Amino acid sequence: MKAIVYRATGDPSVLELVDREIRDPGRGEARVRIMVSAVNPTDWKSRRGTKPGEPLPFAEVVPNQDGAGVVDAVGPGVEHLNVGDRVWLALAAYQRADGGTAQEFAVLPAERVFPLPENAGFDLGASLGVPAVTAHRTLTIAEDGPRRLHPGSLDGKVVLVAGGAGAVGHAAIQLAKWAGAVVITTVSGPAKAALVSAAGADHVINYRETHAAAAIRRIAPNGVDQIVEVAPAQNAELDLAVIRNRGSVAVYANNGGDQLSLDVRRHFSLNVRYQFVLLYTVGMAAVQAAAEDINAAIVDGALPVGEAAGLPLHRFDLADTAAAHTAVEESIVGKVLIDVSAG
Repeated sequence: MKAIVYRATGDPSVLELVDREIRDPGRGEARVRIMVSAVNPTDWKSRRGTKPGEPLPFAEVVPNQDGAGVVDAVGPGVEHLNVGDRVWLALAAYQRADGGTAQEFAVLPAERVFPLPENAGFDLGASLGVPAVTAHRTLTIAEDGPRRLHPGSLDGKVVLVAGGAGAVGHAAIQLAKWAGAVVITTVSGPAKAALVSAAGADHVINYRETHAAAAIRRIAPNGVDQIVEVAPAQNAELDLAVIRNRGSVAVYANNGGDQLSLDVRRHFSLNVRYQFVLLYTVGMAAVQAAAEDINAAIVDGALPVGEAAGLPLHRFDLADTAAAHTAVEESIVGKVLIDVSAG
């Protein structure tokens, strides 16, 4: 089979197309014929490391955490999957040499493999994983908010999604709307404003053209309930200016810097909760709960992808995985997908 591997950290040129043997799944594992792989920022960050040439935990690594395909074989002890099932994957490459989705067949723990609803295509399935599960987590951490999402679970809540044109922001807008929230999002320009509007945001604020805090307060005079935050270092003052008493800020990325300065006294007075979200260590129980809710949203038609839905798709062939990684690393707007196997 064809696979992409890298043997040391570095720029996209370390990615290599090779032939590998197809491995049989072991106990608790499933083998999936990958139809579509997806590239997330976490994929290129793992590949690049902190400097070129760092040693890897394995001799070679197959990249990419997300994808969708068809179950090809199951190992002993796997009861919730059958050969022929259409599925989507999450955390496929986490702590594994050969689990990544940039290959024709991936073997990974069956607990990371989820049924793909009949009304969903492989493009949607591959676009879930990191973005959708992360978005679900950011919406379920509030002190007085829901732990699971379903229609009505966020009724009466106001959610602010920072940088809503990204993949996580896109999924957060869609899931929050499906759950009944009023969604405000901030963007940097008109092109991104059009995308978040297509995703379903109720209010779109271009922070380069208006005073964002004042605009948000006009929409939510009592403050917003939950903030989905991509750039905490840049947005800490804005978040504090618009959060309500006992509101929550869920931080899932470090865009704009690693150091965050908070006014302790002002946060004290509002009982603000900060929750940092990293999918790798959130625990499989949270991932599996998110997958169930995400699938319910898919069945309801709440998570479409594509430009008309606010998330443009950019396609690459497996042999061009390096170019796909480059596109994500250069902050292309939309979702980068890799066509792995023919339909």
